[in-house]
Amino acid sequence: MNIVDLKERYPKVFKALEEDITELRYLMVIDENYDDDDSDEFDGIDPEDFNYLVYITERLQEAIGEEVMVALVKKLKHHKDVEEFHLSEIDLYGIQTELDEADIAHMVLGIVEEEVA
Repeated sequence: MNIVDLKERYPKVFKALEEDITELRYLMVIDENYDDDDSDEFDGIDPEDFNYLVYITERLQEAIGEEVMVALVKKLKHHKDVEEFHLSEIDLYGIQTELDEADIAHMVLGIVEEEVA
């Protein structure tokens, strides 16, 4: 995923950031959720129910603020492409979707772009 394209597509998100971002991972981490016996970190997000984990980094949270984070959660929960949604914490979600990682990133950034003042 090209960061230059993201900056052009989501200008309000990137304008809100204090520093220049060179990779998506500085904003969010999207991982496939699979059964990992060695990790109990995400026990509340069952891989059978939620095929992706989405973590919003502290950097992005601070840039957009709590109000936008709450709006993001509400919109993700009812988004047409999200079959199931689990809020583990304000910055960590389990979702069941047919989207791939790139499309999930666009979905999240699109919602944030709409909500940022």
